[in-house]
Amino acid sequence: NAEEARLVPGAEVWSAASLAEVAVAHGAELDELPDVEPALAETAPPRGRAAPDLVDVVGQRTARWALEVAAAGGHHLLMVGPPGAGKTMLAERLPGLLPDLDEQEAVEVTAVHSVAGTFRPQDGLLRRPPFENPHHTATPAAVVGGGSGLPRPGAASRAHRGVLFMDEAPEFSTRVLQTLRQPLEDGELVIHRSGGSARFPARFQLVLAANACPCGRSVGKGLSCECTALQRRRYFARLSGPLLDRVDLQLEVLPVTRADRHGAGDPEPTVAVAARVARARAAARTRLAGTPWRTNGEVTGAWLRA
Repeated sequence: NAEEARLVPGAEVWSAASLAEVAVAHGAELDELPDVEPALAETAPPRGRAAPDLVDVVGQRTARWALEVAAAGGHHLLMVGPPGAGKTMLAERLPGLLPDLDEQEAVEVTAVHSVAGTFRPQDGLLRRPPFENPHHTATPAAVVGGGSGLPRPGAASRAHRGVLFMDEAPEFSTRVLQTLRQPLEDGELVIHRSGGSARFPARFQLVLAANACPCGRSVGKGLSCECTALQRRRYFARLSGPLLDRVDLQLEVLPVTRADRHGAGDPEPTVAVAARVARARAAARTRLAGTPWRTNGEVTGAWLRA
């Protein structure tokens, strides 16, 4: 893993194929070094394609605005609407609105993906916010981490400094949804297994997408919906109150009409919206940089965490 270690800024890395080489480097005298074939590094899947662009989203003015606000303020987001309204398209484009990771954040994210076995050293440090999209049949171990022996990071930790998208959120098991409360509150996950315990960072933006009812056709007057009122309540009640209390932005995403398609004009690309997000974040840092935090009535100094 010497190639991966050299990615750490400021680190001076020495590599060796055997303990004998280490001994020689520290002054030992050996007649000859043993022939040791270097271990082959584990291969990871190639880096995915570039983040999709907002220019592909036609209409949905309110949803696009909510996405921009979520990116600027780091807010969690819930979108409720029928299938085909564009909820997944919008969620996939949120990482493109977020700024690049700074050096410390890039090392954090890269370390998590290295432990998870999804990192390729030849691609360099991960500089873009990650995007994780687990299927609604995922187990708690797949989402928050686990496995036999020493735990490995799950989707929530792999989304650190990025976006965790849960499509069809009410279809996830109650155990999975409840396990998200710890990282949403603490920004980290502590996992205990027989082989030991592990603490992984998990400070992500949560994006939930859901239908309004099991059949998904409860739109407008809901004339084509076949669900009873009780079924609708039970379906959406799977998203517990404590979880939704942590989601700042909640909106309804309706299908795009013909009038929306013809009257919306040319959609803004991601680069234009991301520039506004960057300016908003810079303005927030400037405004808050001089705001002192007070503890027990005493000024403890100016502090800001972007």
